[in-house]
Amino acid sequence: MVGKRKELIQDGEATLVAYILHEGWMCTYKRLPDGGRQIIDIRLPGDFIGVTSLFSAISDRDIETLTDCVVSEVDKAQLLSGMRASPMLGEAVMWNIARDDAIAAQHLANLGRRSALGRIVYFLLELGARLHDAGKGTSTSYDCPLSQQLLADTLGLTSIHLNRVLRSLREREWLTLNGGVVEFLNPSVLRQLVGFDPSYLTHVSEEF
Repeated sequence: MVGKRKELIQDGEATLVAYILHEGWMCTYKRLPDGGRQIIDIRLPGDFIGVTSLFSAISDRDIETLTDCVVSEVDKAQLLSGMRASPMLGEAVMWNIARDDAIAAQHLANLGRRSALGRIVYFLLELGARLHDAGKGTSTSYDCPLSQQLLADTLGLTSIHLNRVLRSLREREWLTLNGGVVEFLNPSVLRQLVGFDPSYLTHVSEEF
């Protein structure tokens, strides 16, 4: 068990272990010279965390718990040994890396080209799909411990702008974020609005 707001990996430091997240939420982020930060990704149960940093001299990001978390530590030797012994484990690790890359591509599109409304809707739909796959939410709702400031840091928005757009989404009866719960009131409209297709989050397993 790791408490909330604990740094597991620091930007610029050598990484000795990676983690498997069993319960809780974490984030990866880059700290900026002015003290602000850009959250790169939200990490959810079932994710491998920090794997690529094991193969680099130093980590290129900070990784922090957002809630109380249950994690397992895996060092490089254990990981490589396990992947040699189990093709299924190797496939799972490679899939996790590929999915993280696909998520990063969508976040780049979010920050570079989508409107504030599009960013928020797409990101919340993506979180919902990931949590549903992990058995942590339904097709229309999920618990979300992210504060508005954390959402703003993820989506490149101010808290004021974020709050304004969330209010607009609620008034249109498309989605709500109240009391730490996201609810999609009209999911089909939301998916069509932002062109959300969750296929990049789907793992197609091969037989060995």
